[in-house]
Amino acid sequence: MKEGFRQSMAWLHTWSGLLVGWVLFLVFGAGTAAYYRDEITFWMQPELHAASRAPVPQAEALAHAVDFLQQRGPGSPRWFITLPTEREPTVRLFWSGPPPPPAAPGEKRPRTRFENAALDPASGEAASAARATRGGEFIYRLHFDLHYIPTLWARWIVGFCAMFMLVAIVSGIVTHKRIFKDFFTFRPKKGQRSWLDAHNATAVLALPYHLMITYTGLVTLMFMYMPWGPQVAYKDHGGIDAFFADVFPAGGPRDAKAAGRHATLAPLAPMLAQARAHWDGAPAGRIVVSHPNDAHASVSITRQEGRGMSQNQPSVLFDGVSGALLSTAGDAPRAAAETRGVLYGLHIARFSDPLLRALFFVSGLAGCLMVATGLLLWAVKERQKYAKRLKQGGRIGVGLRLVDGLNLGTIAGVPIAFGAYFWANRLLPVGIDDRAAVEIRWFFIAWGAALLAGLARPTRRMWQAQLVFGALLFAGIPMLNALTTATHLGVSLRAGLWPVAGFDLVSLALGLGLGAAAWFTGRVRRKAKPAAAAQALEATP
Repeated sequence: MKEGFRQSMAWLHTWSGLLVGWVLFLVFGAGTAAYYRDEITFWMQPELHAASRAPVPQAEALAHAVDFLQQRGPGSPRWFITLPTEREPTVRLFWSGPPPPPAAPGEKRPRTRFENAALDPASGEAASAARATRGGEFIYRLHFDLHYIPTLWARWIVGFCAMFMLVAIVSGIVTHKRIFKDFFTFRPKKGQRSWLDAHNATAVLALPYHLMITYTGLVTLMFMYMPWGPQVAYKDHGGIDAFFADVFPAGGPRDAKAAGRHATLAPLAPMLAQARAHWDGAPAGRIVVSHPNDAHASVSITRQEGRGMSQNQPSVLFDGVSGALLSTAGDAPRAAAETRGVLYGLHIARFSDPLLRALFFVSGLAGCLMVATGLLLWAVKERQKYAKRLKQGGRIGVGLRLVDGLNLGTIAGVPIAFGAYFWANRLLPVGIDDRAAVEIRWFFIAWGAALLAGLARPTRRMWQAQLVFGALLFAGIPMLNALTTATHLGVSLRAGLWPVAGFDLVSLALGLGLGAAAWFTGRVRRKAKPAAAAQALEATP
C-alpha cells in the first residue's frame, strides 16, 4: 500500500482492475450483447424469418402449441410453452422425453432427452428445418457460466471478478477528485495522458450504470455467495428448500408425482383467459404443463415480462384435468423477494422498451471501453519504467510482456471470437451433428488463436492485424446475411423485420469502429520514431 488515503485508493484501483480485467472484458462484452439475446437467436435462425409477424391472439397460438405437443410429446412429463412477443415472433416449445430406464448395477443412468421446436403462431407449422443453434442464449450464459468450466466454479470466478470490479469503481471515484471535470477533457496524442482521459470519459459517461450492473450482478447469485443466513434461519424448518418455498412461492406443489392414470387434458384457452383476467388483461408469457394427459396434470401460467421492473412475475396454477383454479402466487410479493426481483430485473433489463434497451447497450459498450482503456493504461505507465533499458538495447520484463499479450488477445481477440461465432452460424452445414456445439467451438477456436498470436508477438503490427480481422468479420455480416438468406437489409428494412435489420446495422457499426481502431493503430505505428522510441511503444496501441 502507499502512503496517504488517496494514494492507497489509487493502488487498490489499479490492481483490483488489472488482475481480473481480462475476465471482466469478456463478461462485459457478452453481457452487453445479451440485452439482445432474443434478436440474436432470431437472426441466427433465418428459417424463422418468414414466420408471421402479424399479431396473433394468444389463445390461437397456444392451441397450435398444444396440438403440436400432443403429437410430438404426449408422454412427456413436462411441456414448456413460451408465447410470442414483440421481440420473439415464434412460439417456443421445450419438452422432455420419458424418464430413462434404471441403469444396470455399476452403469451410469442415461440422461433425459430434451426436445425443442419453434412454431409459426398463425399457422402452427413447425420450422422443422431451422438450424440448431444456441444463438443469444450461449452469449447470455457465457457472461456468468463461462462455458467449458463447471458451472459452480464459473459463477464463483465471475462473482469474484465482479467484487473486484465494485472495489475498482469505488476506489476510482475516490482517487479521481476531478473525475467529472476530467470527463469533459480529452487531450489526444499525449500518450499516457490521452489513455487516462479516455478511461475517465468512458467510466464517468455511464458511472451509475457501472455501479448498478456490478452490484446487481452480485445480487443475482447472492444465495450462492452468501447462503449462511437462510441456512441458519431454516436449519430446523426444512433447510434451504423451505426458505425458497416461503420467499419465492411457486403457486403449487413443487415435486408432484404423476398418478399413472390417463386423463384428458382440459382445454387451456379458458385457463389462459382466466389468468389474463386475474392480471387485469396482462398477457401470459410462459405456460408449463406438468404430467400432461395424466390424472395429476397441472397447468402453471406465468405473466409476460415487461409489466414492471421486477424479474419476479405472478403465476396462476390450474388443475390440468378439470381446469379448476388451484392457487395464485406472486400477486403481493414480500418486500425482500420484491427487492431482489427489482435488482435482478435491473440487471437483465427485460422490462425495458427499445430506447432504454439501446441505452443499456451503449452503456455496456462504454463499460467494455472502460475496462480496455484501464488495461492499456497500466501497460503504458509500466512501459515508461523500461524506457532507459530499452534505449540501451534491453528488453521489457516478463510480466509486462504477459500483460501486453493478454491485452491484445482479449481486447482484439474477443471481438474476433464473436464474429467467428456469427459467421460459423451461416457457413456450417445445417444438418451436421451437434451443430450448436460446433458453432460454440468456433468461438473458442478463434479466440484461442487470437490469444496465442497475441502472446507470441504482442506488437503494434499484430494489434493492427487482429483489429482489421475483427472489423472485416463484423462489417461483412450484412453481406454474409444477404448471400445466405433472402432477408438482406433491403428486404428486412422494408418489411419491418427489425431484429434482422438491427443486427446487420449494429454489426456494421461495430465493424467500422474496429476498423477505425485499426487505422489509428497503423497511423501511430507509421509515425513512430525509429530505434528506441519505436521499440519503447511497440506493444501498446
